[in-house]
Amino acid sequence: MKIKNSSFVISAVSKKQYPEDALPELAFAGRSNVGKSSLINMLLNRRGLAKTSSTPGKTQLVNFYDIDGLFRFVDLPGYGFAKVSKTQKASWGKIIETYLQSRENLLEVFQLVDIRHKPSGEDKQMYDWIRNSGFSGIVIATKADKLGKQQIAKQMKVIRNELQMTPEAVIIPVSASDRSGKYQVWDLINQIFEVNAFDIHLERQNTSE
Repeated sequence: MKIKNSSFVISAVSKKQYPEDALPELAFAGRSNVGKSSLINMLLNRRGLAKTSSTPGKTQLVNFYDIDGLFRFVDLPGYGFAKVSKTQKASWGKIIETYLQSRENLLEVFQLVDIRHKPSGEDKQMYDWIRNSGFSGIVIATKADKLGKQQIAKQMKVIRNELQMTPEAVIIPVSASDRSGKYQVWDLINQIFEVNAFDIHLERQNTSE
């Protein structure tokens, strides 16, 4: 199938605000300004569906996006912005942790990291949360257009080592700017649906809106 409709559903701060149906969900976690919204827009061929912000740390809610009434993407609050209070950081962490540990229809979580930099302490904490919550530990390394092929290969090794990824754990370099890695992510999503016995298979989306 090709995606026909994708739409924003709700921004939630607490569990009681989550959508009540049992549609399968795929979540995206990462630091502020790592490119979560840009990745979601790129995957869905929608320029402005997930709102990007020039102000790091602005996204403080769990944002749900419906895809053809079959499944949802979930954009988790960005973390790691220095100019917020410890109380605010703790609040965002609790929001993320509650979603990860309580959402029964969550199939997988994608951890986004900036391929140009070593993962931060908060990236490592997030990755540990994801693994400890029973998920695979899939990493999407964003902004790959900023590096050459040799640099990409080098940085992917750095990310693996810093996050202590298992040999079988998947890492995919992507760029929302040149759309590299888009099809690899969709192929992986199809595998996730298949493994979890959902009759959902996405064809490769063209680049037109």
